[in-house]
Amino acid sequence: MMREVTLQELKNMARAAYNDLWTAARNMGRDVKLYCHWTGGDYYTKFADYHVNIDGDGRVWVTTDNLAMIKEATYMRNTGSVAITLCCALDAVDEYRLGAYPPTDAQLNAIAQVVCVLADALDLTIDLQRVMTHAEAADNKDGLWCHDPYGPDATVERWDLLVLREGSPRWSGGDELRGNANFYRAQGLLKDV
Repeated sequence: MMREVTLQELKNMARAAYNDLWTAARNMGRDVKLYCHWTGGDYYTKFADYHVNIDGDGRVWVTTDNLAMIKEATYMRNTGSVAITLCCALDAVDEYRLGAYPPTDAQLNAIAQVVCVLADALDLTIDLQRVMTHAEAADNKDGLWCHDPYGPDATVERWDLLVLREGSPRWSGGDELRGNANFYRAQGLLKDV
């Protein structure tokens, strides 16, 4: 199942999954998490490994009607979480070479809106403990030791969104993403979504 949704539909889905997500997260001894990824593909190939896919035009797609469904997106961190991905980064090599499909401005704007809407619906603070890039999660940057590190500071198996643009400072991706989502929240721009 793959279908395009509006932010309002996504918010309604999050509200419907609220109790199941929070119960699962509490059973893990933590809050609900939002994990942000890239697919490592082109701008329009979507993957069922994630709850939410954002294509190159910033259009939002879901792979399930149940955001509490456990997806296989973030190693040892999938329970009580929502996986969001940007369809991009095919042939990305490192933070200086994001390949022919780097994140688009439309995608970066859309993921900030998606994070804001989901965080609002799920009563989450938009911070490193609750909203992480896969690069941050891979290196346990939230202080939870879910697994041995496998991100940019270790074996570099996953470095999704370490940066959002080529040449940006190392580890700036998550801070920029959360900052943009918090901007939407502070301005109340998505409150009525």
